[in-house]
Amino acid sequence: MPELHEQQVLIRVDYVGICGSDLHYYRDGANGDFRIREPLIPGHEMSGAVAFDPSGGLAVGTPVTVHPARWGRPTEGLEKAPHLRPGGSYLGSASTWPHTQGALAEFIAVDRAMVRALPTELPIRRAVLAEPLAVALHAIEQARSVGAVVESARILVSGVGPIGLLTVAALHAAGAAHITVTDVVPEALERAAEQGAAVCLDVSKRSVPENSFDVVFECSGVEAAIDASVSRALRPGGVHVQVGMVSPDSRPVGLSRVISGEIRLVGAFRFIDEIDAAIRLLESRPEIEKVITHELDPEDPATLFDTASNPRLSGKVIVALPTAAAS
Repeated sequence: MPELHEQQVLIRVDYVGICGSDLHYYRDGANGDFRIREPLIPGHEMSGAVAFDPSGGLAVGTPVTVHPARWGRPTEGLEKAPHLRPGGSYLGSASTWPHTQGALAEFIAVDRAMVRALPTELPIRRAVLAEPLAVALHAIEQARSVGAVVESARILVSGVGPIGLLTVAALHAAGAAHITVTDVVPEALERAAEQGAAVCLDVSKRSVPENSFDVVFECSGVEAAIDASVSRALRPGGVHVQVGMVSPDSRPVGLSRVISGEIRLVGAFRFIDEIDAAIRLLESRPEIEKVITHELDPEDPATLFDTASNPRLSGKVIVALPTAAAS
C-alpha cells in the first residue's frame, strides 16, 4: 500500500491503458530521450475510484481519473505552457530521477490537484481514455495556435494507432470538414473509419495525394511518413503537427519544402488542461470507447505488451485490475 502524504488522495485503480511510451520502455528501455535507470512501474492512463481522501472532500468510491502531470518550477516564457517547465513529472515516466512510478498497481497515491471526479454518465472503463484523448485535443489546439481552422480544413491523420484513432475522434467531434487517414494496416484503417475518417488510404498500396491537405497530424513517428507529410501531402502554407514520438537522433524532414512552401511545423507534447474537455467529450460520445479492442490481465505482461504492439490485432489495449472485477 502506498504511503499517503499530505495533500494526496489514495486511488483504487480499476483500469490502465497501455500507451506507446509504455511499449517503448518495455521493448527498448527508453522512450525518446528518457532512458530507464531503475525498475519502473508503467502507466499514466488510468481510471478508478477514491479509496481515501484525508481532507474529506471526495467520498470513498467516487469514480475518478487522474491528470498524470505535476508541473515544474515557474519559468519565464512558459507561463502558458506549464507542461514544458523544467522539473515536472509524469506518472510512469523515466524523465525524472528517481523515476516517477506509474498507475499499473492496485492503489496509487496522487496529489489532490491531479484528481478529476467523473460525471455520473461516464463509465469508469471509458474514462481510461481521458488521458490519451487529451493528447489528441492538445494536438488540435497546437494546430489552432499557428492559425489552422480545423473546422473548415482538409485534414490528414498519418498513422492510426490509438493516438491517431483518438485524434480522428476528436477532429470528428470538432466538426472537421474532411478527414483522411493513412496507415499500412487494414485493420487500423477500418477502426479509423468507425471514428469518422472519410477516406482511408493504405500507403503501402497508394501514395498520399500531393498538395491536398491544410493540416497533417502525424501520429506514427515514422520517418518516411513525416517526410511525406512535409514534402508531399501538405499544400503551401499548410500546418504539420508532430504528435508521434521519434528517437532523439531522428532527422526525417527535408527543409527545402518547409522554406519554399512556408510549411508551419509545430510539436505536440502531452497536454495542459485538455483532460477536462476529454472527460466531457467521452461523456457525450460513447462511441469513442470502440477504440478499446482488448481488456487484458496484468499478470500476463508478455501477452499484454505483445498484443498492444500488434496493430493488426489491437487498437487501444487496457488492463483490468482485480479491483475492477470486484467493483
